[in-house]
Amino acid sequence: ENGVRHMTNNKRAVNAPEDLKGLKMRTMENPVHIAAYKGFGIVTTPMAFPEVFTALQQGTVDGQENPLSVIMAAKFEQVQKHLSLTGHVYSPAIFLMNKAAFDKLSAADKQIFLDAAKEAVKANRARVDEDDAKGVAELRSKGMQVIDVDKAKFVSALGPVNAEFEKQFGKANIDRIRAVK
Repeated sequence: ENGVRHMTNNKRAVNAPEDLKGLKMRTMENPVHIAAYKGFGIVTTPMAFPEVFTALQQGTVDGQENPLSVIMAAKFEQVQKHLSLTGHVYSPAIFLMNKAAFDKLSAADKQIFLDAAKEAVKANRARVDEDDAKGVAELRSKGMQVIDVDKAKFVSALGPVNAEFEKQFGKANIDRIRAVK
């Protein structure tokens, strides 16, 4: 997994959803993310990840959102002042393999692949947990202002956007997604 995503920006402290209004934020090229961020009043700027640091540095965008591990690895503290611990999206990482290629493996190799994937999941989750545990202190020590927000306010602010998704995908489907732990 990648962990939960948080927002950074270089314009102002974001303590509540209304503080996001008008910020130009990089987002993934994902229609669900874009709709949600527009619901906050964010000026969305879909952009490939390799372009983000330079865009932040040059002021093309005001901010971005990523898990703490990514924020630290990308050294965004060098170009961002404010980190709001919004935890607004859970960001999974998925192991994929071409089925035809997998089917060509011997039974023993298939099992080795599956066992290695399970071990990688454990190692990755441990790293994300460690980054989450140490990340806030590390980013503060590097000069970022860290804000622990009231997440319920952010959830509430997305009520109209969530209602649209329920219309589009069906409330039962959305409820099933929300029930996954």
